[in-house]
Amino acid sequence: MLRYLRILFIAATGLVLLVLALANRGAVSLRLLPEDLGGLLGLNLTWDIPLFVVILGAVALGVFIGFVWEWFREMRIRATARGTARQVSRLERELAVLRDGKDAPRDEVLAILEDGRS
Repeated sequence: MLRYLRILFIAATGLVLLVLALANRGAVSLRLLPEDLGGLLGLNLTWDIPLFVVILGAVALGVFIGFVWEWFREMRIRATARGTARQVSRLERELAVLRDGKDAPRDEVLAILEDGRS
């Protein structure tokens, strides 16, 4: 059921993007800088591209910036998780050594009691 919902969502999104692209095929001039500033600096870079490319490019850039922002925001959480995983691993190794009884520190009182039982 979930698989069909995902396919339906992808198809609906694709249809919406196709309709958006067909409705906005007109060419627009995309400038790097305003005309006066570009003329002053000698950087009059202008591209004539369809409007849907500008719209979809802006959406893609926004999604990319959001992913990068979230990755930096969660960096502290990932570092804490790595430290916790290392501590758990160390404690599991220590527990395994204690369960095996090899190289385990023995309490003197318990050693005397265990020797008396034998």
